[in-house]
Amino acid sequence: MNMVQKVEHWGDLHHPKWLDMVRIILGLIIFSKGVVFISSTGVQQDWIFQNKTFDGSGLMAVVLIHIVAFAHVIGGLLILTGLLTRMVAVMQMPILLGAIFFVNITKGLSFLNTELWLSILVFLLLVLFWVVGSGKFSADAWIAETNDHQHRHRH
Repeated sequence: MNMVQKVEHWGDLHHPKWLDMVRIILGLIIFSKGVVFISSTGVQQDWIFQNKTFDGSGLMAVVLIHIVAFAHVIGGLLILTGLLTRMVAVMQMPILLGAIFFVNITKGLSFLNTELWLSILVFLLLVLFWVVGSGKFSADAWIAETNDHQHRHRH
């Protein structure tokens, strides 16, 4: 058993039920951020051009905005339902790190910078769910239980 498998096994054994509600709320937050991204692509593009993030490459900015929006919408729904939670959490982490270090930190480290603190909290929760997994009330658990049930009835 390698280190990753040991961490996953530990996380599967130490997952209180209340964490499932936290996972659902995290999924809703990430999903809603994706919807906001989709509904305000013009604002996002303006910010990228003002800060010269891609040296004026409009196509790169548009592609990045759409990738982030898609990843947040789909990733938020998957985390919400508890399907492939660990994998999706890892896939969301670079986006959150980008939000923390390239977008939100530019507005300062004040307590009034709620976007920065929300991004940090979401990142920490993603790390948590990468370790502990999706929990008992999740699509992953339901699929595993269904597979175990079918496997027992075949033998």
